[in-house]
Amino acid sequence: MARPKVLVFQHVPFEPLGTLDPLLKDAGFRIRYVNFGRQPESRPGLDGYEALIILGGPMNSDQIDSYPNLITEVDIIREAVERDMSVLGICLGAQLLAKALGGAVSRNAVREIGWCDVELTEAGVNDPVLSTFAPTQEVFQWHEDGITLPPDAVLLATSSASAVQAFRYGEHAYGLQFHLETNRPLIDRWLTVPAHQDTLREERNTVDPERIRQQAELSTGPLEALSRATFSRWIDRFEFGPRKQRLPSR
Repeated sequence: MARPKVLVFQHVPFEPLGTLDPLLKDAGFRIRYVNFGRQPESRPGLDGYEALIILGGPMNSDQIDSYPNLITEVDIIREAVERDMSVLGICLGAQLLAKALGGAVSRNAVREIGWCDVELTEAGVNDPVLSTFAPTQEVFQWHEDGITLPPDAVLLATSSASAVQAFRYGEHAYGLQFHLETNRPLIDRWLTVPAHQDTLREERNTVDPERIRQQAELSTGPLEALSRATFSRWIDRFEFGPRKQRLPSR
């Protein structure tokens, strides 16, 4: 019997699957990356895949002139949801998922970079995946845009800086604005990668890289445990075989 396959949209090499990678492999899944940073013209098909994961990136979801692949991604994400595939969007990926579902993305009043608390909604407390979270849960963030909840989506988590921190559409599509997949090596990499240095300079009065590193010594262990518990629940909910779901008209 062939091993089930997961399709992963990656935008930059320093934003990989992180803690999700070993969980998928241990569950027996084959992983195919589509790296739009290297192959922006790619248009992969969904046949033969059980799930679609859309990772983060330093670009914004509205930069379609510089990154025309974002249009392609939204189209494919919408098709994946219509097929009722398991879909997971992380940060930029959550924003693209929201757009595919008829939501909107716009600049937040402030950037969220570093360790921040999110608050579960009542739906989040009772969600089969995010109920692993504490009612107030510390997570790692790196974003400047916020999501307007798509029609018919369920709000799962929020924060004072971003009204939509996590949402679910139907039974199998999840968007996470925060980085549950990160670990200490990834955080160190994000703090030093050239693509992030302009942002860190602009936020030098509010974002202290050394303080983020120090907090990582205490916080990444619990975050990785939460990641394993939460992503394992998402993986356990995979359903195999064709399904069809109708999206609301826009």
